[in-house]
Amino acid sequence: MKLTLYTDYSLRVLIYLGAKEEGELSNIQEIADAYQISKNHLMKVTHELGKLGLIETTRGRKGGIRLAKKPEEINVGKVVRKTEDHFELVECFQPGGGHCVISPVCGLKHALAKALQAYLQVLDAYTLADLVRNPSELRSLFQNEEQTKS
Repeated sequence: MKLTLYTDYSLRVLIYLGAKEEGELSNIQEIADAYQISKNHLMKVTHELGKLGLIETTRGRKGGIRLAKKPEEINVGKVVRKTEDHFELVECFQPGGGHCVISPVCGLKHALAKALQAYLQVLDAYTLADLVRNPSELRSLFQNEEQTKS
């Protein structure tokens, strides 16, 4: 299974914010620079993360974004489920079952369904805290990337 860029960027934003000192504000441009990705994409991602209650935004000159929850409270599996637009690995997973002629007796769809369930169960075992166990090293890498771009 391949995650969409949207989910990838969502997880990267959370990792970036999770590596910050607690309560420290960041901005979208800073995150875009650190990862060398589109600010426009990140604007959409951060908007959705805010709607999901995972980040909070502060407007104004001294505004920015930060985690709305502690990293231990943000489950990776739940984030993936909320940010992925579909989990139809094959045609028969689509609503209505698609048009595959062997679908009624196919064992592949059951195997793939079980694999997808296992995939998500593994992600459910991780929180953002697990992904940012080395915050000072992450911050150092982010700073190096931002300085390289300048």
